[in-house]
Amino acid sequence: MESASIKEIRQELKEQESSRLQEICQRLARYKKENKELLSYLLFDFHDENGYVNKVKEEIENHFEDLPQGNVYYVKKSLRKILRIVNRRVKYSEVISTEIDVRIHFCELVKKHRVPLQKNVVLSNMYQQQVKKIHSLIAKLDEDLQGDFDTSML
Repeated sequence: MESASIKEIRQELKEQESSRLQEICQRLARYKKENKELLSYLLFDFHDENGYVNKVKEEIENHFEDLPQGNVYYVKKSLRKILRIVNRRVKYSEVISTEIDVRIHFCELVKKHRVPLQKNVVLSNMYQQQVKKIHSLIAKLDEDLQGDFDTSML
């Protein structure tokens, strides 16, 4: 069974009543955590992007507090988990400055918590990949907004 195209889905949604749309959204949220998180963002956080960024930063900080010390293997696993969360949260918000802000905060926390980047190639590559993403995202912004982000600490 093939899925319908976005165009077909959009057309069908236009023809539905509001009560039916509510049922569809509730059913969609019931089946996948990511759908539920996206609906939560669209309903509660879409209008307050700064509040959303602060919530995401706080969530990341909480995960960094649980970062294991010493064993590089567990540090890698924890950082990958945090990066999955970061990637999922910035995907919901389609605002580039939000993504830059969250990724810069992640890199600052890596430095603050003294993650042993020099001891492990994978950790170093993970960090460098985030720095590359930040620089490529900043390049997409208008020149006026590019100066708002301080990447000198990265």
